[in-house]
Amino acid sequence: MTEARATAKVTKLNRVERNAWTKQKIFEAATKVVGKYGYAEASVARITEQAGVAQGTFYNHFESRQELLDQLLPKIGLDMVHFIRARTGTADAARQEIERFSAFFDFIREVPEFLRILNEAEFFAPSGYQKHLDNISTAYVRILRRARLAGAIADFSDEEFEAIVHMLMGARGYLSRRYSYSADGVTAVPDHVISAYRKLMTRGLFNASGEKTTP
Repeated sequence: MTEARATAKVTKLNRVERNAWTKQKIFEAATKVVGKYGYAEASVARITEQAGVAQGTFYNHFESRQELLDQLLPKIGLDMVHFIRARTGTADAARQEIERFSAFFDFIREVPEFLRILNEAEFFAPSGYQKHLDNISTAYVRILRRARLAGAIADFSDEEFEAIVHMLMGARGYLSRRYSYSADGVTAVPDHVISAYRKLMTRGLFNASGEKTTP
C-alpha cells in the first residue's frame, strides 16, 4: 500500500479506530527499535520517529516509556498465540503440538526481534515479562487439559502440565538460538529438529498407553 493510499484509509477511520491504528503503529515501531537497539536505547524519540508520529501523540496512548515497554512483550506474545492458532488445524493432539512447534519458528521469521525482546524483558520490563509467561502458560495448560480430557494424555496433573509448559517454552527458546538465529538473520529450523520434536511428543508426552507409536 502506498503512503497516499494509507493516509486516505486512515482519514476514513473514526476516532476509536484511528486511536487503535496509531497505537498499533507505536507497538510495531517499538518492536523494531527494541529489536535493533535493545530496551536501554529504545527512547521515545526513536520509537516515534520509527512510527512516524509526534512525541505528544505517544503520550496520548502511554503514560510513560516504561508503560509501553511493559506492554510490548505481552502484546507480541498474544500476537504469537493467534499466529500459531491459525496454523494449527489437525484434530490429533500430538500433531497439533508439532504444528504449534513448527509455527513458532515461522513466527520468529516474521518477527525476528522477538528473541531479543524476550531475553531483555526480564531485566528491563519485568512486569511485562511475567505477564507474558502467565499468558502463554495459561493458554498452553488449557490446551493440555483438553488433550487429557480427549484421552491423548494420561497420568499428568494440572501442576505437572504447568511444569511441562515451561519445558516446552524453554525448548523453543534454546532451539531457536541454536538453529534459527545467526548473524545473517533468522532462518528456517532444520527438518531434523522438527522430526526430533515429533518423536519426543509422539513417543513420550502424548503416548497415553506408554507403548511406542509410529509418528
